[in-house]
Amino acid sequence: MTSIGTPSMWLLFAVFVFVALVVDFLALRRQGAHRVSMREAAIWSLVWVAVSFVFVAWLWWTLGGAGPDPAARALAHTKSLEFITGYLIEKALAVDNVFVFLMLFTYFAVPAEFQKRALMIGILGALVLRAVLILVGAWMIARFHWVLYVFGAFLVYTGIKMWWAAGQEPDLEANPALKWVRRRMKISPSYDGERFFTVSDGVRMATPLLVVIMLIGVVDMVFAVDSIPAIFAITHDPFIVLTSNVFAVLGLRALYFLLASVQERFHLLSYGLAVVLVFIGAKMLLMDIYKIPVAVSLLGTGAILAVTMMLSLYIPPTGRPASSYPFPPKRPETESKRE
Repeated sequence: MTSIGTPSMWLLFAVFVFVALVVDFLALRRQGAHRVSMREAAIWSLVWVAVSFVFVAWLWWTLGGAGPDPAARALAHTKSLEFITGYLIEKALAVDNVFVFLMLFTYFAVPAEFQKRALMIGILGALVLRAVLILVGAWMIARFHWVLYVFGAFLVYTGIKMWWAAGQEPDLEANPALKWVRRRMKISPSYDGERFFTVSDGVRMATPLLVVIMLIGVVDMVFAVDSIPAIFAITHDPFIVLTSNVFAVLGLRALYFLLASVQERFHLLSYGLAVVLVFIGAKMLLMDIYKIPVAVSLLGTGAILAVTMMLSLYIPPTGRPASSYPFPPKRPETESKRE
């Protein structure tokens, strides 16, 4: 499968991601456990979006977007548009992740000051998982063209399923992953700071925070299976697929804290995401009959999300989720003995 990614471009991208994660971890360590304000979340969200557009500007310039060669300029325009479209789609689908993360944190009564670390660890797992899935997907598409039709049909099915499930509160008690964890691990009834294990009544147990992080990993794996085929409908270039995915995921933590404050205002967004999935899936199924331009995909996705968000402001929600951890955890600094 052809790609614009040269060894030097891959290396620079890897170095950037590594530096970004190191800076994020150092900032997290320096700040310690604290509640993320809406202002802080908004600032970091804008920072990550700005960094993503700086990257696409660098990509456009590297490919010859400002040069005299018409072919190079056309390639630069096309690849830049593919990146922006893929980034928007992945960012939009990440919103659904955010709502599930919010449900998990509410269900397990995770203190706000601990959520930042849990998300950071979850994002690391998401980056590794998506890189593997993208490479496998690119290899499959290069070897078996018909896989694209499978991806397209899967996206249409997922979109329809998401539409019917929108507005319904997921039943965590019936979640197979949570049942599996409970059968195999002793779980403490309370938190012990940011620790993953604690000792309660002389018995070593996992804290609810570890369970939350494990479930975040499961959730992202499920959503990655949905979102990665969607971007392959935009481009088959592994470099564009991976970079747009990674930049969308890097800003996921800030996006969570931003949307957590206003999630009730955009309660219809799941319907919009369902329509986006069906639209992208249909684009895949029709690729050998009519190739929908990337610009149309970008405008269509943006329009669907914008309309859904505006409707959310005018149509009040029918209800609000209410859930709690079955043996509600106590707040930090509990009676558990620290190791």
